[in-house]
Amino acid sequence: METNTTPGKGWHITLWIAQALLALGFFASGWGKMIWPMEQINAQVPWASAVPEYLMRFIGVSEVLGAVGLILPALTRIRPGLTILSAGGLALIMALAAGFHLFRTEYFMILYNIVYFAFAIFIVWGRMVKRPIQPR
Repeated sequence: METNTTPGKGWHITLWIAQALLALGFFASGWGKMIWPMEQINAQVPWASAVPEYLMRFIGVSEVLGAVGLILPALTRIRPGLTILSAGGLALIMALAAGFHLFRTEYFMILYNIVYFAFAIFIVWGRMVKRPIQPR
């Protein structure tokens, strides 16, 4: 009797939903950090005045590129391993952000970091172990 060891379609769909939600969140956050004037960012982001403008812009670019990396390589199946690297990079950003907010005693922000970190690690695990995307 042969058993099917291939993970079901449910994992594939769940991972795509996680990728889409995480990409949407990071893209929206990063886009604002990239293009909004610093005065507007400072008014909306409590910690923005604690970092120089170039760091804020770098974080924004990193988040947007990470969001694109979550979707584009997996969707096109061209170098889909980049999706795993993007998720890992975004997890690292969230770990660093949690440390920053802990240092500043902004505990309410750490929950956001933990949720995004968990989504990113779930995608890393899912695309490495449970349901990898095969390249073309």
